[in-house]
Amino acid sequence: MDYLKTVVPSQLLAERGSNLVVINPGSMNVRMGFASQDVPFNIPHCIARHKNDAPKLSVRDQRLNCRAGSTHNAERERAYDIIASMLKIPFLGEVSPSENQPLPPKMGRLDGLSSQQNKDDSILTWTDVMDKSIKTSTSIERSVNSDVDEDPSQSTSDDGNKPNSEESKYKEMLFGEDALKIPPSAPYCLGRPIRRGHFNISQNYSLHQVLEDLRTIWNWMLTEKLHINPKDRHLYSAILVLGETFDNREMKEMLSIVLCDLGFSTAVVHQEALAAAFGNGLSTACVVNIGAQVTQVVCVEDGVALPHTALALPYGGDDISRCLLWVQQRHRTWPNFKTDPMKKPIDMLMLNKIKEGYSQIRSGSYDAVSVVHSYEHEKSVGHQKTRLSALSVPPMGLLYPRLLIPEEFPPPPRPWFHDCDDMLEDTWQTNDGLSGNGGLGAWDSYQMLPTRVKKFDNIGLVEAIVSSVLSTGRVDLQRKLFCSIQLVGGAASTTGLAPVLEQRVLNTIPSNQPVEKVEVLQSRRNPLFIPWKGGVILGVLDTTRDAWIHREDWIKNGIHVGSGRKYKDSYFLQSQLMCYYNS
Repeated sequence: MDYLKTVVPSQLLAERGSNLVVINPGSMNVRMGFASQDVPFNIPHCIARHKNDAPKLSVRDQRLNCRAGSTHNAERERAYDIIASMLKIPFLGEVSPSENQPLPPKMGRLDGLSSQQNKDDSILTWTDVMDKSIKTSTSIERSVNSDVDEDPSQSTSDDGNKPNSEESKYKEMLFGEDALKIPPSAPYCLGRPIRRGHFNISQNYSLHQVLEDLRTIWNWMLTEKLHINPKDRHLYSAILVLGETFDNREMKEMLSIVLCDLGFSTAVVHQEALAAAFGNGLSTACVVNIGAQVTQVVCVEDGVALPHTALALPYGGDDISRCLLWVQQRHRTWPNFKTDPMKKPIDMLMLNKIKEGYSQIRSGSYDAVSVVHSYEHEKSVGHQKTRLSALSVPPMGLLYPRLLIPEEFPPPPRPWFHDCDDMLEDTWQTNDGLSGNGGLGAWDSYQMLPTRVKKFDNIGLVEAIVSSVLSTGRVDLQRKLFCSIQLVGGAASTTGLAPVLEQRVLNTIPSNQPVEKVEVLQSRRNPLFIPWKGGVILGVLDTTRDAWIHREDWIKNGIHVGSGRKYKDSYFLQSQLMCYYNS
């Protein structure tokens, strides 16, 4: 204890962080790195596998529809009109500046239209899917024959090709951004194991395949990015920082991957909201985590996440990017390109770059000049300079979610739910073995973590924050939480979002509530990496390691991946998510 009070934080991280790997999986990206690193690797959470029988790129669990029927389109138009009126954005036809006129005052520039940048900097290039380092048997045979042949005149074959030229074949697997930039004609199947905060299980994407893709992606990152040899994994411990949307079985399966498949000696799970609070040096906060596909709101008090305050909203940064495209098409500013972020992952990458560069909330019409690229043809990438309009509208979809219209995906098969329901029933209604299972009964006094947070489709971020904070039921805590709102996640960096939330949350609080002030705290570091950094802090400071699960114990008492066995000690996993031993 005295040592922890006097040691320099950087020294503590260096001493205890070199053998700790922190993994923060999300729907679109996974963040992974050593605890001793300043920032983790942030890699798109996907894998593409070569398929001989696939004629072209296919995506597992492609959308059923985009909920864009007449009713939803009408709701979207109404939401746009409300936002445009609020932000004083001219409606279509009211203002149409000529291209010969100078740029209006609130005009941004993108894609190197300034003299300091190259206008091609933002072009995404197709992934080279051919593995040229592998020679086929024919090329090897030709190479041998060419060594024996002494006649230089026979240096070319009948078809004009060099006999010793390397013949390549398709790479078996591609990961991360490379997997998202595969040419449409290449025979690959793209898999995203997590969708909207849950395992992406469907009739076309089995649980077995989801788990196989997860372990393959994580193993690739450990080997290629962190350079940890599989035979040395037993020298390392893993910290899983998981969002509140994952249910018990999903958490257990990920623990099994870390401990059984990847070979870590010990592992621990921490809630993303709790880690986010610690990542910003807070013990009490209303954590608003705006991810790529899910937004989560959870209140944390004195280092404990309050389960009854957790809310999950099924929209995030990806939906803002898709909405940006819709707004431009509505304003007729988007070039005549066949841009489809749902069918072409590379289009989503392009839209994300535009959103991250110029998405912000401000009053008045805010436009930007951008070079938009077309990825319709694999051999040539077309581009066109265009003026993007009403860029303040898409991020306002966080407050008016009817503007976003999230896509729909098929629900998981019913056996998955039945298995979870049975498991939860066993867990909540029985306490078998609490006192005689290796001392795990020490967790019996801690509150259980519900496996399903409350989910809402049509409430905005403001209403979610107010509902979450007021559900605490204590005026003193509510006042503290309203003054400690913490934004994390990629979209949390949106300029102008914090003041809009402060004003609208204050106006939404019921008049009978004695709350006079609302404050969104400024992040100490990149909001995208705050939960990961909080996992680092929790792991390094947890000297007692009582909450850590050992590989041998998990193999003996846990569930085997895909076996469907019930694990009666779910209270241990749930409780260790709720508790942090304050060192």
